[in-house]
Amino acid sequence: MSHVRPFLCPVVLKFHPYAHSNLVSLMNGVIMQRAIGVAAAAVLMSFAGGQQLSVNVDVGSGRAAPLDVAALLAAAHGAPPLICSLAAQSVRNYGWGNWSDAPVTPLGRRDPLGDRDQRNGRFPAADVERLLAGLASEDACVRELAIRLLGSQKDDEVARGLVERLGASEVALREVAAFGLGMMQPASAVDPLIRALRDAAAGVRANAAWALGRIENGRALGPLVALFQDSDERVREAAVGAAGRMDSTSTVAALMRVLQQDPAPSVRRVAAWALGKLESREAVEALAGVLARDSDAQVREMSAWALGNMEGRVAVAALATALGRDADDRVRETAAWALGQAGDRSQVGVLASAAADDRSSRVRGTAAWAIGQLHGDGGGSAPAGLLRVLKDDGEDARLKAAWALGQIGDAATLTPIRDALRTETSSQVRRALIRALIKSGGRSEQTLTELLSSSDPQVREAAVRGLAGNNSFNPWPWPWPRPRPFP
Repeated sequence: MSHVRPFLCPVVLKFHPYAHSNLVSLMNGVIMQRAIGVAAAAVLMSFAGGQQLSVNVDVGSGRAAPLDVAALLAAAHGAPPLICSLAAQSVRNYGWGNWSDAPVTPLGRRDPLGDRDQRNGRFPAADVERLLAGLASEDACVRELAIRLLGSQKDDEVARGLVERLGASEVALREVAAFGLGMMQPASAVDPLIRALRDAAAGVRANAAWALGRIENGRALGPLVALFQDSDERVREAAVGAAGRMDSTSTVAALMRVLQQDPAPSVRRVAAWALGKLESREAVEALAGVLARDSDAQVREMSAWALGNMEGRVAVAALATALGRDADDRVRETAAWALGQAGDRSQVGVLASAAADDRSSRVRGTAAWAIGQLHGDGGGSAPAGLLRVLKDDGEDARLKAAWALGQIGDAATLTPIRDALRTETSSQVRRALIRALIKSGGRSEQTLTELLSSSDPQVREAAVRGLAGNNSFNPWPWPWPRPRPFP
């Protein structure tokens, strides 16, 4: 996807600025420190005079491209320990604590930003002044690190400093000020940011729109909708995403126009997300049309996700058609997920066909999961297509099929479940099969004796849990559709 806001450091960081609220709440911890670490990795490149390093931190799409390992290791040679430690934070445990570390590591068990409470606390006044001054640095990486550290602060003095810089003569300083205000989300910044939507620089307008979407103040809605016609793709994308974060159906008509008419696929994709987040039934036909006809697979994929948030025959029919016909694996997978969310059991046959015959193991697995989702209350018969997935090449697909059979609880499936259990090599899938066996009525003395005498402790544990009537034991597979529920 294209970037909603310009980045300030010679390293490509792919963030999703319109993240789900649970993820937004982690910005001061997980994502914040990982961002700083990746920015530090870019500093490593500067020591070697390296070229641009592509490092993707993608909390949503799951499509990050691999980084250049050789270039990163070469740049790390001889780097200062502080910078190296920050860079290391970006690739271990997402910057969240030390539980995953061994007692002795090459750099020592150090957290360059202190413990989590310290990272989320206030910087001393002298450090705040240094960081604010760093925003005017000619070095882009200094500006990047400074604004990300400032963005973790909930301090009126920092907010005032950023608002003041929103009126600076330098474009780069106005851009970074809007960026920081979006990270901090102070209510006092709403009016200055609304004024910044009229800035002559597209980067400032884009960052201001992004920031207003994070603050979620309704006064910004009208000015944001006006930017749907902006000449710059980044500005339109940021404005559409910001409008989608605000719980107002007054923007639905404008969002549908963007979805159907905007020339940029990235903007159409975010419009589909916004309509899905608003759960606007008024938009079902528009989304169904885009799912069927848009030339861009990511737009169709997001449209399928959006339709999964809505009910009705038009949405279900469009999803079923996409599952059977779309050329893109990810679109079909998201359509299968959405059908599972829609709750219409009449689509079990369509899902069973996909589970049996789709060329992608991911689609087959998600279709199997969707069948189980539709049978969440038990009862009914397991379709033959679902049983075929027990022999799938993909372990994840077999896991979801076994879980789905447990959801259905069809006694007629006992023989194929037993057969699968005899040949299955994955302990996780075996546990799911045991769950399915017990929930389908397989409590014979012979079966239970075999399970309880197994050499695999996980199999014995699963059997005991099942016999005890504990229906909550793992596995409980939950596919995250691509795209995740935010652009």
